[in-house]
Amino acid sequence: MTKMAPELPIEVDSETGVWTTDALPMLYVPRHFFINNHVAVEEALGAEKYAEILYDAGYKSAWHWCEKEAELHGLSGVAVFEHYMTRLSQRGWGRFITEQIDLEEGTAQVRLEHSAFVYQLGKVGRKIEYMFTGWFAGAMDQILSARGSELRTVAEQVQSAAEEGHDHGLFVVKPQ
Repeated sequence: MTKMAPELPIEVDSETGVWTTDALPMLYVPRHFFINNHVAVEEALGAEKYAEILYDAGYKSAWHWCEKEAELHGLSGVAVFEHYMTRLSQRGWGRFITEQIDLEEGTAQVRLEHSAFVYQLGKVGRKIEYMFTGWFAGAMDQILSARGSELRTVAEQVQSAAEEGHDHGLFVVKPQ
């Protein structure tokens, strides 16, 4: 393993201790802390209900993030989606690779390698990265809206490295 310094800009306010990246406040927590809390909520609500809640919250958050980042960096179209995948990858969630994207059709396919969820939970025999699905649809829809398109999308996880026979996760974005 080769180690490197973070590739994303991190600023820490010396008075408040607030971490900021690209003008957005951030939290820095251990992976096990986050995932243990995630699993506890999933056990309390059930995976299906929790996935619904996370989808909607993630969708809104991704839309907001892409809107702010596009404005800050002067990005548009596919460049916004790619920037989002890069930043997600740089934050330790895993490596997100855009395998396919077509803004005219409202489709994308994202490969997830080195999932933080799989690293923490292992081969549990089910899709466990459903938290990300709303992120991809929210990002795609913000980009489409900025282009003047009324097309809206949904995203789903079609495989996970936590399932037997798979070594990576895969997400598909398609029109509603």
